[in-house]
This record gives sequence, structure tokens and C-alpha cells, in this order.
Amino acid sequence: MIKIKKQKNEKNREEADGVTINLKKSSVAEFTQRPVPTEQQVEEFDDFIEDETLEEEIDESLNEIYQDEAGKLVDVKKLYHQTKRGFFYWLLVSFALVAGFAGISYFLYNNFYLSSGSDATALEFKITGETEVVAGQEFFYTISYQNLSNINLKNALLEVSLPDNFVLLDSYPEADSENNNIWEIQHIPAESSNSIKIKGMIIAPKNDTGIALAKLRYTPENFSSEFKKESALTTTVKDVGVDIEIDFIKSVLVGMDNSLSFIFKTKENNYINDFKLNIEPAENITFRVGAEDDRDNLAEFSEINPHSWQIKNLNENEVIFPVYSNFLKKLSASQVLKVSLSKIIEENKYAIFYEKEIEFEVMKNDLNLTLIINGSRENTGVNFTDTLNYSLVYKNKGETEMKDVILMAVLDSDFLDWTTLDETMGGKRNDNTITWTKTQISDLEVLAQHGEGIIDFSIEVMDVDEVEAGLDYKITSYAQFNVGEIGEGDEASIETEDNRSNTIVNTINSDLKVVEEIRYFNEDNITVGNGPLPLRVGEKTSFKIYWTLTNNLHELNNAKVEVSLPDYIEFDNKNRTNVGTIEYDNVNRRVAWNIGRLPTSVFRADAEFNISVVPQEDDRNKIIVLKPGAKVSAFDTVTNTEISKITDVKTSKLEDDDIAQKSNDGIVR
Repeated sequence: MIKIKKQKNEKNREEADGVTINLKKSSVAEFTQRPVPTEQQVEEFDDFIEDETLEEEIDESLNEIYQDEAGKLVDVKKLYHQTKRGFFYWLLVSFALVAGFAGISYFLYNNFYLSSGSDATALEFKITGETEVVAGQEFFYTISYQNLSNINLKNALLEVSLPDNFVLLDSYPEADSENNNIWEIQHIPAESSNSIKIKGMIIAPKNDTGIALAKLRYTPENFSSEFKKESALTTTVKDVGVDIEIDFIKSVLVGMDNSLSFIFKTKENNYINDFKLNIEPAENITFRVGAEDDRDNLAEFSEINPHSWQIKNLNENEVIFPVYSNFLKKLSASQVLKVSLSKIIEENKYAIFYEKEIEFEVMKNDLNLTLIINGSRENTGVNFTDTLNYSLVYKNKGETEMKDVILMAVLDSDFLDWTTLDETMGGKRNDNTITWTKTQISDLEVLAQHGEGIIDFSIEVMDVDEVEAGLDYKITSYAQFNVGEIGEGDEASIETEDNRSNTIVNTINSDLKVVEEIRYFNEDNITVGNGPLPLRVGEKTSFKIYWTLTNNLHELNNAKVEVSLPDYIEFDNKNRTNVGTIEYDNVNRRVAWNIGRLPTSVFRADAEFNISVVPQEDDRNKIIVLKPGAKVSAFDTVTNTEISKITDVKTSKLEDDDIAQKSNDGIVR
């Protein structure tokens, strides 16, 4: 009889402690599902079992309980729980598979298909040409395309939208449409390139722009979808190539010829030498060309109609085209004329490159008054301390004589120095008005039909130091008249709006000032020159030139100071400036201080440089010129006027150096 040892029972009991497993044999299952036996129960069980067959049967049953499907013993210390796969689990797995497949496809497409030149969209397409042109300048638009793929392209169609102001001259190759804007390219072979050129010009006003747009449609072989490429280019007219000025009197008298002069001068880059001048017609205005004008610089022309003329053969010389307008009747207090210049591009078709509206004050009276300041009837800029020279021209255009005529000049400004008024006719001043009557001018007692005269006077603009800051820096001037008697039985009064002359507004330029000094000693009594003083023949002496600019009213552009040195004066560099640069032109011996923009925030600008001189025998016992007057120029951005000043001549007397003058009389020893 074989007994089961106690140790083995304890080991089996520990492995099966607390575990419930699906059993295959019902007898063993019933045994294992019972509570775990105590030690006393095990001892009793050991004593009870004596049959070897029963012992073997129990061992086989326990081994079968703790085996997995592969026949290996299971570690019963670990609990395995197998869950059932649900719907969402399989949905997530499916999604992951699809995403992975798409990623692999994209990788293969990018790294193998596209890199091998098989991208149907691998087509370079662009339009190139000039971005800035002068009106009338011929140039090309170039539309280029390059097929970078190894796929042939078919059904290629190019369409180009040209700017409205573009004049088409030719194309290479020619277009396939009547509008000259479509090219049926059809086939673009793989890895090939080509281009189309369009020749033309833009005729338009300055700063006008034109946009050219090119579109290319095509279909790759083995594709059913159409692809499209677009490209655009903007071109700006930077200039029209012609200086254009219109000189006219703003106020016109009904029934009188009024001068309207057009002044033309071509620029260096010019492509328009002939064009049509057109004045928009009005029912109450007639025009005629001043054929009686005897000036030798009249423009060549031919008449197209009573208000249009063809101007011909312009060159670099300034030419004048005089036109006279006559307002037959007064429709309103003011009337606008529209003027245009245009270039013919084909029969009866013109392209406009200049337009301007001119406004006139229309007056209906019998006494024509014209005011002129410094030779001009236009609004211009003036400088502080400038002298304004006035001319008041009057003429009786009526059918009868005028009696007791009173003429007045109104100068409306806070910037006139009335102490400088120079008037020789004896006019009476009251505040800002000067009046002349028959007491001062006898002809005004009875101004005969077609009688006329001129009153001249002048006055100075105040110095900037005498005016208050922040005011409106303008001078508004006009003339007017009253008549005590106009023929027998006629009314003595005239409509107020019709008894005035033209009005002139002079805007005062910025207060640009320049101080120029040549020194051997600076203001601190420090030597800045070198060499003998007074000058000595054959010996070199150097001086320092100082330029100081001040400005605070208006912003200035293109500010510059320049001077040409005499042949015997040398430029010695040692220059310095806090604004701009100093340059020396050795060929023309010109020193230029280029400042450029000078805003009001830069109240003061300084520059300095050295010059030297070696007097010759001919200079002995003479005072020599070290520097002629320097020219100071700038463009006032508010008055749109060029400011120009000239400094004084500087000599060896060193007029600006008080210290040097104590021992220097300027005479060369």
C-alpha cells in the first residue's frame, strides 16, 4: 500500500488556494469546488487512502486541472481574464488599417511618383515685363511656361487680358482670336518649355496703372480633369515724357478774348512727339488759335475741329500753342473747361495721357480788370522779405464811356510790411485796401470807350522774425471797381460779383535760412585754419567753411547747397555734416552738400569742410576771392515752389572771422 505524503498535499493545496477553474471531469470538479480542507482533515484523508490505483487517479486528475490547451502547467498564481471583442473594437481596428494604407500610399506618391516627374501640376507659368514705363514707350509682356513633369499636356489654351490703356503692336506667335488675346497651344510635351511675347505700349496719364492677367488651361494625358494656372503683372506709368503748362487768366469777361496758352517741352525720355489737344466744347464758348502771335517758338499744328488741334513735331525746345477763348454769355459765376491730350492709336481712336480741368470766374461788366504780381497771374509761392511788384491793368470794354471810376486793390494778409509800400500814383491806403479815384488819376473822371491804363506799386513781405507762429502764411490779392456814373440814365451800381479782377493767392514759402562763414579761428578762438595769415605769395593757407541751415515752417525736399570753387582754390576735405553728405566734383570743381528731405523736426543742419590757397605773384597786394556765392535750393512741399537763395561772396578779408580781422586786412603779402 502506497500513502500520499503530507508535503505534496500541502504544495497542491497552495497552488489551488483561492482559484476556481473550469474542470473537465465532474468528479474532480466537485472535489475542487469544495472548501479547502484543514490539516486534520488531510491527515485523516492520508490514513484513509490505501489503494495505489486511487492515488494515481488523483494525480492524473490534478494534472489535467492545471494544464493549458498546449499541455503545459498553468501558473495558478496569476489570473487571466479573456474579454470578448465588441463592435467598436473592430471599427477602430478597421480605421487604423485604412489610415495606415493611406499614409503608405501618400509616402509612395510623394517619394516615388512625384519625384520621378509624374506630377500633372508640375508646370511653371508666369508673365513678366516692365513694371514702370514712360507713356508711349514700347515694351514686351512675356508669358513663359515650362512642363516639369514627364506627362504630356493636351488641350492647352492661353488667354491674356491686357490693360485697357495698353496699345497692342504685335505678338510672337500671333494670337488665334480676333481680339488678339487667345493662343491655342494645344500640346505641351513633357519636360519642355516655351513662351509668347506681346509687344505694345501704355498710353495713359502719369501714375496710372495697368494689370495684365494671363490664364493657362490644360489637361494632362490620362487625366479627365482640367487644370488652370494664372499669373498677373502690374505696370505703372511713371511719366508722360512731356512737360505741360497751361497759362491763363482765371477771371474772364463776357464777350472778350481770353488768353489760354499751352506750353510744351519734351523730356529726355520722351516717346510722344505729336498728339491731339482737345478742349471739351461748351455752348457759350468759342475758341480760336492766336495766329497773329509773332513769337518764334509757336508749336506746329493742324486743326481737327473748332476745339481740337493736332500738335506736331515736338522737340527739346519749349513751344507755345496760344488759344483764345470767348465766353459769349454768362451761364454761372464759374465755369469749368476740360482739357485733354491724347495719342492716336488707330483710325479715329485716341488714348488720353493728360487731363486737366480749368475753372474760370465769369464776369459780366464793361470794365476789365487784370491783376499781375511779379509778372504772373497765377498763384505762386513767395519768400519772407520778398518784394511783390503789382500791376493793375484796367480797360473800358463797354459801348459807352464811364464816369467817376473808382479802382481798389485789396491785399489781404498779416505778413505785408506796409511801411515799404511804394506807390507813385498817390493812392490812398485804408487798412489793407489802396484806392484810386479821379483825384489821383484824371482819366478816371471820364474813362472813354476802349480807354485803358496801368497802375504799378510794390510792397515787401515781412521778415519771419516779425510774424507770429501758427498763422495762415498767405497773401490774397485782388482788384475791384465802382462807377459813380455809367452814361446818362444808366444805373450807377454794378453786381458785386462782376466788379472784381482775378484773385491771386501767394503762399509764403518756408523760412529756409543759410548762414555761411569762412574762418581761420572758430567762435571759441580755436585755430581751425593753417598757414600764414595774412596770406603770403607761394605759401599755403587753409580755412574752414561753415554752412548752417535753419527751417521750421514747412517740410522741404531736395535740399542742397553747392558752390563752384575758383581755379586757385583747393578742396581739402576734412568735411563733416549732421545731415546728408558732402561731395566734391573734381572735374567741375563743385562742392555739393546733398541734404535731401528736411522735415520741420530737423530745425538746424550743419556742414563744414576745408579749402586752401597758395597765392601767386599776380595776387600780391590784392584781396582775393576765396569763394563765390553758394546756391541754396529746396522744394517746399506745402507751396509746391522751388526755394532758391544765393550767399555772399567771401574774400581773403575773412568777413565772418572777427578774431582774424584784428591782424588780417585780406591783402596778400
